[in-house]
Parts: sequence; structure tokens; C-alpha cells
Amino acid sequence: MSTILIIDDDDQLRKSFNKLLIEEGYDIETAPSGEMGLEMVNTNPPDLVILDMKLPGMNGLETFKAIHDIESKLPVIIMTAYGTTETAIEATKMGAFDYLLKPFDIPDMLTIIKQALEAGRFMRSPVEMNVAPDKTSREAIIGRSGLMQEVYKAIGRVSSTDVSVLIRGDSGTGKELVARAVYQHSLRLDKPFLIINCVAIPENLLESELFGYEKGAFTGAVHRRVGKIEQAHGGTIFLDEIGDMPMSLQAKILRLLQEKSIERLGGRETIPVDVRIIAATNRDLEAALAGGRFREDLYYRLKVVTIWLPPLCERPDDISLLAEYFLSRYAAEMGIENPGITKKAIAALNSYSWPGNVRELANIIQKTLIFNRGTPLSQDDITQAISEKNPDQNGGIKNADQIIKQFIRRELTAMPMEKMFDACMDRFASILIKEALNMAGGNRSRAAKLLGLSRPTLHSRIEKYNLKFETSVTKAS
Repeated sequence: MSTILIIDDDDQLRKSFNKLLIEEGYDIETAPSGEMGLEMVNTNPPDLVILDMKLPGMNGLETFKAIHDIESKLPVIIMTAYGTTETAIEATKMGAFDYLLKPFDIPDMLTIIKQALEAGRFMRSPVEMNVAPDKTSREAIIGRSGLMQEVYKAIGRVSSTDVSVLIRGDSGTGKELVARAVYQHSLRLDKPFLIINCVAIPENLLESELFGYEKGAFTGAVHRRVGKIEQAHGGTIFLDEIGDMPMSLQAKILRLLQEKSIERLGGRETIPVDVRIIAATNRDLEAALAGGRFREDLYYRLKVVTIWLPPLCERPDDISLLAEYFLSRYAAEMGIENPGITKKAIAALNSYSWPGNVRELANIIQKTLIFNRGTPLSQDDITQAISEKNPDQNGGIKNADQIIKQFIRRELTAMPMEKMFDACMDRFASILIKEALNMAGGNRSRAAKLLGLSRPTLHSRIEKYNLKFETSVTKAS
């Protein structure tokens, strides 16, 4: 569970933050002054600091500088009123993760908090390479095959340089882990490492996310905003899925690589920026070049060094190592004993084609372990988990969709329109949570993992829907 330190002299704001973020599953600590906040960072560093700019005694900017000196990789989000935005921008240029304008938009605030915690974990959590399969490291690149040895060599050769790196490979092969390994062995290790997924961010927002914008650049731009590239000054930017980047932005990335400078959206000032670019894609860039969907000059600028990640089906000797590693890791995370895996189960893993690569293998092992009752994973456990991930698209899924559609049509005609949506969503949510509890044998931690929820959030939903778990359901299996 992540710990967040709130530094603000407003008692009511600290209480509001405390209540909201605890409900989201975070541990919260608070301090009414910069001096007290620094003591807490020194004694027991949190995972994230949310810091107000206006504080008694040591002000917010001074406090940020002191925090940054103690732990440069500790993400700090600045809170500011409109009148102190320029100070917040200055702090952002110095390495603060982002800033929030008061009053807050809660969904936006929660999104920034999640992003900051993830960025902090990426910078501080070392990616281990070629570890023993019984290790429980959360982040590791596993494999002893000849193809993976070449990957390790490439990481070692390129890390100590400052050249651009292009990481290529199918989805699920571990491109992000390789990018982080390059960063963590580089000369920029003590500087920011920020990830931008070029697919996850809508095209109309991606430019402002990367390059920032000036006040009045577009409707709603009521103040200047620093982009991620400027925030990462001195550090590393990882552009994931760059093969899907719009052509208009490819030209701006090319300028960054050639001239080491950017312009904010709506601005004319040329801003020098020192960042290293690591990019990744699962696209066929050569086909994109031929089709006019990717710039040839950018292609050659990015691929100064290319690291190819092989698909899992091309390194079958690593499958058993990966399976044993994920068993050790997920058993440790769940707080249970590692049940082991049978030879026949390993044979079943080896006989599968793995279209989803290492990510799919990890999901199979995790899912099988959640329902395991203490015995070694068997061939049947593995084949069932694989078949559930690849259902008959013309059978079960269509039938389930039809049942849901019939229910929705019935409710649409029977329920007043203003209450329909909430009632249907509550009905589906209660069924979903109850089934997850049944499948997890009543274990709320496991059910929360299945649902992708924090345990406190799951608990609040159970209370909201007044759900009762029947232990007899699992005993019958």
C-alpha cells in the first residue's frame, strides 16, 4: 500500500485529503509545515508528497528543494492557488512531478496521484536481469536463452551512452522493463524517468501532454503548463508505442532530437531541453515508412541503437524459468506458500503458442495461483486457465451477451428513466463482486486482485450492496 504525505497548513484540507485518499486505499500522513514534513521525509520516506506552495515558515518552494536534496526520486505534487502558478511551474521545471490548482477536480487529482506513484515506483524499483527463478523480485527480466543473452548485452552496451534507443518486439515481451533497465544503468539515473504511452493519450491531448502550453493557447488554457518533456529535463523520456504517434507530433519529436529544444503549444519561445529518448513499438515501422505513416528521418534518428525482444514462442527454454519465477513472486505477494508446479503442467505451458508472450504467461500463473488450494499446479490447472483466456467467440461470449441484452431491455421498459442507469450499474456491480468473492473462497484480498480494486474499496462496495458471502458455495467444489 502506497504512503502519501500531505504538507499543508490548512487543517480542513488535510482532513479532507485524509478521508478521500484512505477510501482510495492509500496510507496517509500529514504535516502542517514544511519543517515538520522534512522531518517525516527524513525519518520514514513516503511514496509521494503533496505539497502546498504557501506555508508558514519555510515556504513550499524551499520545502520542495530540501525534499529534492534528500531524495531526488521521490515524486512531489505541488498544490497552488491561481496566483502562485508561476512558482509551481518553477518547481516543476526543477523536478516536481506536477501541480494541482485549487480548487481541485477530484478525478483529475486522483489520476495525477496514480501517475506520480507509478513514476516514483519506476524510478526507485530496480529492474533485475537474469535472476534465479526462486527470486521474488517484483520487477525482473527473466531468461537464459541465447536470444535473451543478446538482450542483456545490448542493455549493457547502450546504458552508459547517451544515444537514442529503439526497443522493438511484440506486445507483452517486456519492452518497458528493458527501457527501465537502460535508464537504471545510465548516467541519468538520478534524474527523472517519465513514461508517455502514445496510444493511451487521445491525439488532441498528446501534444499538450508532451510539450505543455501557454496561457490562451486554446479554450480552457487559463494558465501556462509545463509538458512532460520539459519536466524530464536532464533525465529520460520513454515514448511507448511510438509507431502510433501522429505525423504532426513526429516532426516535433524530430526537432527535439536534432536541436535539443521545444516550443510549448501556443508559444513562440524556444526552450532548450536536455532529455534522452528511449522509444518502443510493436509496429512494423518499415511498413509504416512505405505507407507514409512514419517519418523516415525520425526513424533513423530513433534507431541509433535497436534492441529486439524475441517473442516467447522463440525461446521455449525460458518458459519453465518464467513460470517458476512468477509462482515465487505472486505467492510472496499473496502471502501464501509457493505450491510448486508439476512436470506435466510445465509440458502444457511448453506446448502452448503464447500469442500474448511473457505478459500472458504471468497472467496465467497468477490466475491459477489465486484459485490454488495448496497443491502443485497441475496440467489440468494450466489447460483450464489457458482455455478460459481463449473462449469460443461464437459460443459462450455471444450467449452471455444475449442474456445481458435481454436483461437491459426488460429494465429499460420497467424502470423510470432517471433511475435506470444507477440501478443497472449497482445490480451488475453486486453480481460481479459476489462472484469474485465466491471464486476467491471468501478471501477479500484475492477477490480485490481479481477485480482490480483496492481492498478498502472492495470493503466499501460489499457494505454498500450488503453482500453476504456463503461459504457453502466453495465447499461444494
